Amino acid sequence: MASNRHLGRIVALQSLYEFEFRTQSEDTSVVIDEILERNLERYSEEIDDTSFVTELVHGVIAAQEDLDNRIRPLAPEWPIEQIARIDRNVLRLGLFELLYRKDQVPPKVAINEAVELAKAFGSDNSSKFINGVLGTAYRTLVEEQPDASAEV
Repeated sequence: MASNRHLGRIVALQSLYEFEFRTQSEDTSVVIDEILERNLERYSEEIDDTSFVTELVHGVIAAQEDLDNRIRPLAPEWPIEQIARIDRNVLRLGLFELLYRKDQVPPKVAINEAVELAKAFGSDNSSKFINGVLGTAYRTLVEEQPDASAEV
């Protein structure tokens, strides 16, 4: 199940990345469910729990403004708009799991998965950046404020 969820996170990241890219390119035909369906179809043999991926993608999109607002003070030297698109989406995905899915995903797993995504898809320094930001998020938003999460 772990590798299945890891692949699910990869598909979620790919879908979020494409959605953001096309949205920022002013593609008026972009529909997240079409992107997600196409990406899930490619891995239909490997991913049994498609609802996990769908919940991640829809959850991140629904909470994107909140996630971005929480990321800003965690990485003040890096305005969210200047963070590489892949890193920005890895951060959103990891922070979403930390804040909104902590009853289903242990914090260390959420952070480790985000770091692994950054290693696989980001630049040479992405994994350290992601680890630092999400580690700070865990200490300040999860440990110190356990009621900071809400259901999305």
